[in-house]
Amino acid sequence: MTEPKPPLTDVKTLVARVAETNDFADLIAHVPYAKFIGMQVNRFGDELVFQLPANDDNIGNPVLPALHGGVIAGFMEMSAIIQLMVFMQTSKVPKVVDFSIDYLRAGYHKDSYAECHITRQGRRVANVHIECWQTSRKQLIATARAHFLIE
Repeated sequence: MTEPKPPLTDVKTLVARVAETNDFADLIAHVPYAKFIGMQVNRFGDELVFQLPANDDNIGNPVLPALHGGVIAGFMEMSAIIQLMVFMQTSKVPKVVDFSIDYLRAGYHKDSYAECHITRQGRRVANVHIECWQTSRKQLIATARAHFLIE
Protein backbone atom coordinates (compact mmCIF):
# COMPACT_ATOMS: atom_id res chain seq x y z
CA MET A 1 0.00 0.00 0.00
CA THR A 2 1.32 3.45 -0.92
CA GLU A 3 1.84 6.19 1.57
CA PRO A 4 -0.76 9.01 1.27
CA LYS A 5 0.53 12.23 -0.23
CA PRO A 6 0.41 15.40 1.86
CA PRO A 7 -2.38 17.76 0.80
CA LEU A 8 -1.57 20.48 -1.71
CA THR A 9 -1.02 23.77 0.06
CA ASP A 10 0.22 25.90 -2.84
CA VAL A 11 1.67 25.80 -6.34
CA LYS A 12 5.28 26.02 -5.11
CA THR A 13 4.77 22.93 -2.91
CA LEU A 14 3.24 21.01 -5.80
CA VAL A 15 6.05 21.98 -8.19
CA ALA A 16 8.71 21.06 -5.61
CA ARG A 17 7.06 17.66 -5.12
CA VAL A 18 6.98 17.06 -8.88
CA ALA A 19 10.65 18.04 -9.26
CA GLU A 20 11.59 15.69 -6.43
CA THR A 21 9.54 12.65 -7.48
CA ASN A 22 9.30 13.08 -11.28
CA ASP A 23 5.62 12.15 -10.90
CA PHE A 24 3.71 14.69 -12.98
CA ALA A 25 0.25 13.19 -12.35
CA ASP A 26 -0.57 15.64 -9.52
CA LEU A 27 0.48 18.63 -11.59
CA ILE A 28 -1.54 17.47 -14.61
CA ALA A 29 -4.52 16.85 -12.31
CA HIS A 30 -4.36 20.50 -11.16
CA VAL A 31 -4.33 21.85 -14.74
CA PRO A 32 -7.87 21.11 -15.97
CA TYR A 33 -7.25 21.49 -19.72
CA ALA A 34 -4.10 19.34 -19.62
CA LYS A 35 -6.09 16.65 -17.83
CA PHE A 36 -9.03 17.01 -20.26
CA ILE A 37 -6.92 16.40 -23.39
CA GLY A 38 -5.04 13.51 -21.72
CA MET A 39 -1.61 15.14 -21.62
CA GLN A 40 1.33 13.25 -20.11
CA VAL A 41 4.89 14.25 -19.19
CA ASN A 42 8.07 12.17 -19.40
CA ARG A 43 11.37 13.29 -17.94
CA PHE A 44 14.70 12.27 -19.45
CA GLY A 45 17.45 13.78 -17.30
CA ASP A 46 17.02 17.54 -17.58
CA GLU A 47 14.65 17.28 -20.55
CA LEU A 48 10.86 17.07 -20.47
CA VAL A 49 8.98 15.50 -23.37
CA PHE A 50 5.25 16.08 -23.36
CA GLN A 51 2.89 13.53 -24.86
CA LEU A 52 -0.64 13.86 -26.18
CA PRO A 53 -1.94 10.31 -26.66
CA ALA A 54 -4.28 9.67 -29.59
CA ASN A 55 -7.81 10.38 -28.39
CA ASP A 56 -11.04 10.44 -30.41
CA ASP A 57 -12.23 13.48 -28.43
CA ASN A 58 -9.31 15.56 -29.77
CA ILE A 59 -10.22 15.10 -33.46
CA GLY A 60 -11.22 18.23 -35.34
CA ASN A 61 -11.45 16.81 -38.87
CA PRO A 62 -12.98 13.32 -38.88
CA VAL A 63 -12.43 12.95 -42.65
CA LEU A 64 -8.61 12.77 -42.40
CA PRO A 65 -8.87 12.15 -39.27
CA ALA A 66 -6.79 15.02 -37.85
CA LEU A 67 -6.39 16.70 -34.49
CA HIS A 68 -8.22 19.96 -33.88
CA GLY A 69 -5.84 22.91 -34.27
CA GLY A 70 -6.97 24.31 -30.93
CA VAL A 71 -6.05 21.04 -29.22
CA ILE A 72 -2.56 21.21 -30.74
CA ALA A 73 -2.15 24.84 -29.65
CA GLY A 74 -3.52 24.11 -26.18
CA PHE A 75 -1.21 21.12 -25.79
CA MET A 76 1.79 23.24 -26.77
CA GLU A 77 0.80 26.09 -24.44
CA MET A 78 0.25 23.72 -21.50
CA SER A 79 3.64 22.12 -22.25
CA ALA A 80 5.37 25.50 -22.02
CA ILE A 81 3.57 26.38 -18.78
CA ILE A 82 4.54 23.09 -17.13
CA GLN A 83 8.14 23.44 -18.39
CA LEU A 84 8.39 26.89 -16.80
CA MET A 85 6.78 25.76 -13.56
CA VAL A 86 9.17 22.84 -13.13
CA PHE A 87 12.44 24.42 -14.21
CA MET A 88 11.88 27.88 -12.73
CA GLN A 89 10.22 26.58 -9.54
CA THR A 90 7.41 29.13 -9.87
CA SER A 91 5.13 29.97 -6.99
CA LYS A 92 2.24 30.80 -9.35
CA VAL A 93 1.07 29.49 -12.71
CA PRO A 94 2.77 31.56 -15.47
CA LYS A 95 0.38 33.84 -17.37
CA VAL A 96 0.40 33.97 -21.16
CA VAL A 97 1.39 37.35 -22.57
CA ASP A 98 1.31 36.21 -26.20
CA PHE A 99 1.30 32.95 -28.12
CA SER A 100 2.12 32.56 -31.80
CA ILE A 101 1.79 29.21 -33.57
CA ASP A 102 2.75 28.02 -37.04
CA TYR A 103 0.93 24.92 -38.26
CA LEU A 104 3.29 23.07 -40.60
CA ARG A 105 1.31 19.92 -41.48
CA ALA A 106 -1.78 18.02 -40.35
CA GLY A 107 -1.62 16.39 -36.94
CA TYR A 108 -3.13 12.98 -37.57
CA HIS A 109 -4.97 10.75 -35.11
CA LYS A 110 -1.84 9.36 -33.40
CA ASP A 111 0.33 10.21 -30.43
CA SER A 112 1.84 13.69 -30.53
CA TYR A 113 4.88 14.99 -28.68
CA ALA A 114 6.21 18.40 -27.72
CA GLU A 115 9.46 19.76 -26.41
CA CYS A 116 10.04 23.24 -25.02
CA HIS A 117 13.12 25.42 -24.89
CA ILE A 118 13.25 28.42 -22.60
CA THR A 119 15.14 30.83 -24.85
CA ARG A 120 15.07 33.89 -22.64
CA GLN A 121 14.13 34.48 -19.08
CA GLY A 122 14.15 37.78 -17.36
CA ARG A 123 13.00 38.61 -13.88
CA ARG A 124 9.34 38.73 -14.90
CA VAL A 125 9.03 37.51 -18.50
CA ALA A 126 10.10 34.22 -20.11
CA ASN A 127 10.23 33.38 -23.81
CA VAL A 128 9.60 29.74 -24.72
CA HIS A 129 9.98 28.01 -28.09
CA ILE A 130 7.83 24.87 -28.52
CA GLU A 131 8.09 22.16 -31.18
CA CYS A 132 5.43 19.51 -31.78
CA TRP A 133 5.78 16.32 -33.83
CA GLN A 134 4.25 12.89 -34.25
CA THR A 135 6.35 10.26 -36.02
CA SER A 136 9.66 12.07 -36.40
CA ARG A 137 11.18 15.15 -34.74
CA LYS A 138 12.37 16.11 -38.21
CA GLN A 139 8.76 16.39 -39.44
CA LEU A 140 7.22 18.93 -37.10
CA ILE A 141 3.46 19.43 -37.21
CA ALA A 142 3.69 22.83 -35.48
CA THR A 143 6.07 25.28 -33.86
CA ALA A 144 5.16 28.04 -31.43
CA ARG A 145 6.68 30.96 -29.59
CA ALA A 146 5.23 32.21 -26.34
CA HIS A 147 5.93 34.88 -23.75
CA PHE A 148 4.85 34.34 -20.17
CA LEU A 149 4.64 36.59 -17.15
CA ILE A 150 6.28 34.92 -14.17
CA GLU A 151 5.78 35.96 -10.57
